[in-house]
Order: sequence, then structure tokens, then C-alpha cells
Amino acid sequence: MFDLTPLYRTGVGFDRLAQMLNETNNFDAPAYPPYNIERTGEDTYRITMAVAGFTTDELGIEVKSNGLTVTGQKPQGTEQPEFLHQGIAARNFERRFQLADHVEVTGAEIENGLLHIDLKREIPEAMKPRTIAIKGAKAKAKLIEDKAA
Repeated sequence: MFDLTPLYRTGVGFDRLAQMLNETNNFDAPAYPPYNIERTGEDTYRITMAVAGFTTDELGIEVKSNGLTVTGQKPQGTEQPEFLHQGIAARNFERRFQLADHVEVTGAEIENGLLHIDLKREIPEAMKPRTIAIKGAKAKAKLIEDKAA
């Protein structure tokens, strides 16, 4: 466990960071299905999950309050073949990802047993850095009157 007390003395609004650190200490995270997270651009990312054996109807993607949840549900009651060896795991799963602020899911596709989820970080205009003009006191120019002689 991390002691975040010094952070609370100098920063405001980092309570969510503490929650995220506590969640990462959960070492009981499932290993199925395997996945990759890659950076595809300056502000774009892609999550690729190996979901062999699942159709688009059996997969679900949900985004809720900075959390991405991917689920795979095989229909119940379907007759399973008698396997002599089963090396392809097609069991139900739920995989959760914590998304940073302003990261949104832009699309998803399944190809060759891989589920690709595209993400993009879009910072609102109000959050982008901007330059502030500094106003100063202007010296008043002296007016020299021209008098005709």
C-alpha cells in the first residue's frame, strides 16, 4: 500500500488516483483472454483481445464513467462436442480497463479471432493550454499643442 499523504497536501483532486492505485494492487486479475494495448498515434490507442470462437453477438463492449468493460458470453444450452483435446478456451469472460480522462472509444471490429477496440484521447478546448495576454499600465503620451503664432 502506498502512502499518498504528501500528495494530498500539495494537490487537489487526486483521490481518484489513489483509488486507481488501490485497484492495480489486485493481483487476482484474470489472465483470459489475452490482450495487447498499443499506441497507434500521439493521442490514439488500440486494445487487441484474442477472442477466438466468439461471434459479434456473443461479445459486448460497454463504457461507463472512465471504465471499459468487454464481455464474452457463450449461449447456454448449446450442445458441446466431445473433445479429445480442448486447447482453445472459449469460456465466458469479463475484462475491465480503466480509461484516463478524455479517452473515448472510437470503434471496434473483430478480424481473424482478434477484437480490436480503438481509443482516442480528445482534450476539450477549455482544457488545452492557452496564452494569457498581460496588460500593463500604459504611459500617457504628452500632448504638445501647436499654437499658431
